[in-house]
Parts: sequence; C-alpha cells; structure tokens
Amino acid sequence: MSFHRRPFRLAALLALLALAGCAPGDSGARVEPPAAPPADVAGLCAKLHAGLPETVAGLARTTTEPESDLTASWGGSAIVLRCGIPKPPAMADPKQEGVEVNGVGWLLEKTSDGGFRFTTGARLAYTEVRVDKEHATDAGMLVGLSAAVAGAVPVGISSY
Repeated sequence: MSFHRRPFRLAALLALLALAGCAPGDSGARVEPPAAPPADVAGLCAKLHAGLPETVAGLARTTTEPESDLTASWGGSAIVLRCGIPKPPAMADPKQEGVEVNGVGWLLEKTSDGGFRFTTGARLAYTEVRVDKEHATDAGMLVGLSAAVAGAVPVGISSY
C-alpha cells in the first residue's frame, strides 16, 4: 500500500465525499463487532473507544447494537467504526490507494454500495471506518478520527 502524498487524488476524494451528503440519521446502528481480537488489541480498541469524538462530519455519535468497545457510529449508520479487525487482504497490495491524515495512514477502498471504507495501516490494531455514500457530508471527517487513533493506537505492525 502506498502512502505517497497525492494532493490531487486526496482533493478529488474529499470533493466526492462532500458532494455525496444528505441529512444524517439519528438512530443507532447495528454493527457486528470483529471476532474476539487478542487481548492486547482489544485493550487498544477500548482505549480508542473511550477517546473517540462525540461528532464526526457534523454527525452525533449514536449507539451501536450490540454495544461493544470495538464499535462506534455517528449519524446512525452513516459512519461506522470497527476496531480490532484482522488485517485486510487489500493491505498487502502495493498498488492499493492510501491517504495519510494527521500522521495516520489509511487504506482507501470504494465499497460496492458507493460508500467508502478506510482502514488504518502501520498501527498495532487495525481500525476500519465505513462511510455510507448517502451520509458522507464532510471532507474532513478523518481528521478527528485520526487524532483519536494516533492517541490510542501506537505505530507498529499488528500481528493480528
């Protein structure tokens, strides 16, 4: 995965996210936590969970069902976070697109429903953020999430 500085591609992605917006939902979200990660990874995820922002892209944090330190959501299911996921297969592809936000590298993938999936790389716990295309309202949404990840999950390569 490449984290070269690509201002044009990042600007284009952020513009797409900004254009895809609509009214946020306010209900909780059904989010399956990852299968039980190792204890050290689960501990990092719990620390991340405690430090996550109350709003992302102007969307309020909402409850997840089932409740778990491995998951969080904002605007219902508009933005969903899962921490402690296994290493994504796409992470091994050197041609895969990536962006860096505030010192945190993110693998970038477009999902089949037109949304986006961002997954942290080079951290001791993999964290995935899914953004539904209908609810991606703020081009700077990874800023607050990156700050939380940087504060809770140390740089390194997860063995999980």
